[in-house]
Amino acid sequence: MTNTLTILGIESSCDDTAAAIVRHAPGTEPRILANIVYGQAELHADFGGVVPEIAARAHAEKVDLAVEAALSEAGLGLRECDGIAVTAGPGLIGGVLSGVMHAKGLAAATGLPLVGVNHLAGHALTPRLVGTAPYPYLMLLVSGGHCQFLIVEGPESFVRLGGTIDDAPGGAFDKTARLLGLPQPGGPHVEAEAAKGDPDRFAFPRPLLDRPGADMSFSGLKTALMRARDGCVARSGGITAQERADLCAGFQAAMRDVLAEKARRAIALCAERGTVPTLLAVAGGVAANLELRSALERVCAQAGLAFTAPPLRLCTDNAAMIAWAGIERMRAGARDDWTLSARPRWPLDARAPALLGGGRKGAKA
Repeated sequence: MTNTLTILGIESSCDDTAAAIVRHAPGTEPRILANIVYGQAELHADFGGVVPEIAARAHAEKVDLAVEAALSEAGLGLRECDGIAVTAGPGLIGGVLSGVMHAKGLAAATGLPLVGVNHLAGHALTPRLVGTAPYPYLMLLVSGGHCQFLIVEGPESFVRLGGTIDDAPGGAFDKTARLLGLPQPGGPHVEAEAAKGDPDRFAFPRPLLDRPGADMSFSGLKTALMRARDGCVARSGGITAQERADLCAGFQAAMRDVLAEKARRAIALCAERGTVPTLLAVAGGVAANLELRSALERVCAQAGLAFTAPPLRLCTDNAAMIAWAGIERMRAGARDDWTLSARPRWPLDARAPALLGGGRKGAKA
């Protein structure tokens, strides 16, 4: 294997089937040679959310096409790659299994090294794919299924400072969209409506700001929005376009305020641990929210920290981040064999206690 690594990445943890080719030589910027994403929004549109069985079947049908498209766009043959990285969890088990089995088949046919990647590590390492982010740095990973503050110490070393004890912000945005009759995925549509609304019209709570630490909760915020909507319906038999925009604006402002304040506390927790992060990064699907980005940028300016966020196309699920995490793992000497398994749950910080929302099957992430 040469010092330059060209890695095929495969991602299928939720409702996007993705394949990408990333190349990196030490001392240079990583290059994304191809980044293919096949979405499933139309397949799930009538159900108000992702249906796991439909998602799994779509992954099985599309994963080979995504790989072929990525190789074609990069102008490479599979054997010209130096390894295969694949999301091995956490996620919807049927989708994760589709990707893992396909990657195993490709590795068996070519003899290429196989590396399983934690989907969350893919998000957490994205700042290093798109710019200079020396270890350690502070990461807010905020997506449809996860929300946590992490100290990223290395490609396989993460310290969780806090996380959501129930719903993740992305899931809360999706529920808000359903309650207000907006399309899925909810985040972009709620953000677009919020731009037309008054964030101060409805009084929404800022959960857990009365408690120390960096843990978060968003279930009560969803309930507050539902009650505010029901109040509008009770008064006039429905909600007007302006009321819907105001509800979205108030909900988004509450979410923004909670995440910004918890970011301040996470920075303080780093100092208490004796860790001096180089920057605060945000990644995951909700990192595409411009209100949140602006708020976090202000927090960093006040704390004297740099702030970075990936391009919008790398916030949502994609395989470029999986390929890059595979490069980082391979440079650290990691390899997986045929015992690599699909995992529905896979905490980044295995030493941290389970969050309250973890359920019987263990910690969420």
